[in-house]
Amino acid sequence: MQITLYGTAFTSAVRALKNLDGILDKAVASAEARKFDPNVLLGCRLAPDMFPLLRQVQIACDFCKGPLARLAGIENPKFDDVETTIPELKARIARTLEFVKSLPESSLAGAEDRDITIQAGSQTLEFKGLPYLIGFALPNMYFHVSMAYAILRHNGVDIGKRDFIGAA
Repeated sequence: MQITLYGTAFTSAVRALKNLDGILDKAVASAEARKFDPNVLLGCRLAPDMFPLLRQVQIACDFCKGPLARLAGIENPKFDDVETTIPELKARIARTLEFVKSLPESSLAGAEDRDITIQAGSQTLEFKGLPYLIGFALPNMYFHVSMAYAILRHNGVDIGKRDFIGAA
């Protein structure tokens, strides 16, 4: 079996989104069992200078859809950051998953060498497709999914490595 850019990007994004959705379900169940509003968790963070859970999930979704759109050479769907509840975050995950699944494998044909230019704050970053995916997009996606996991784990949600990695 040959490793492809599409297979790597698609599989990573789908798995990350499904697992993120699953840990949010466990967060809701944990909060209900401990008798507090699950949405309280959305403001939690591991350190004062990091994004809270709410923003970690939003950014994780952005790093699932944005790279695939850029690699396909199509417009990156804009999702306004308006979520304020876990059900709204789960809806964002579902919209992101729907977009990811809508891209056919052929949409990334030749994307390994596609020029990718993105704005990161005031900085313009330029990549070719494969280095962009492997060295920038996937590490960012996994970072934000990991932070969401860590915030929930730190706050007593009973999740483990299997919840992060997902089913094989």
